[in-house]
Amino acid sequence: MKEEIINRVANSKLITVNLEDYYPDGKRVLFDIKNWLFEGFVLREKEFRQKASEHDWSQYQDGYVALTCSTDAIIPAWAFMLLSVYLEPFTKKTIIGNLEQLESSIYQDVIETLDVSEYTDKPIIIKGCSKKPVPQNAYIMLATKLIPVAKSIMYGEACSSVPLFKRK
Repeated sequence: MKEEIINRVANSKLITVNLEDYYPDGKRVLFDIKNWLFEGFVLREKEFRQKASEHDWSQYQDGYVALTCSTDAIIPAWAFMLLSVYLEPFTKKTIIGNLEQLESSIYQDVIETLDVSEYTDKPIIIKGCSKKPVPQNAYIMLATKLIPVAKSIMYGEACSSVPLFKRK
């Protein structure tokens, strides 16, 4: 007589939260202003403003932009602010930083608006592996948001998870 195989993971009350499911569509761009600087180091206001006014900002439509300068130039705050003014009609989000900081900022917005009430008193597993670039900060932000409502929080996969939190 063969025993019936029972999928205990499928029958468990565990709820899997996959941050990859919340990955917002849109091109991510690292916009380096070094080429707009004299010899890559000196910001000349008149030339900088001219380059900004002549640039095709529409190419960033519905995208996300991280503004940076990859040289050791000292960039006044107004320069990045000026670029953000040009980008505002086109982008979903603009920050000063790198692409990792951009993703973290995007996920911060996503997690802040996430309704976690459906997870009240439930055992939660935060899925670990993803094919999309989910930043490490996003996992921390999600866990922090879930702690007040979840019965327990684990990380990984249902078959091999690491316990992180259990309400007493």
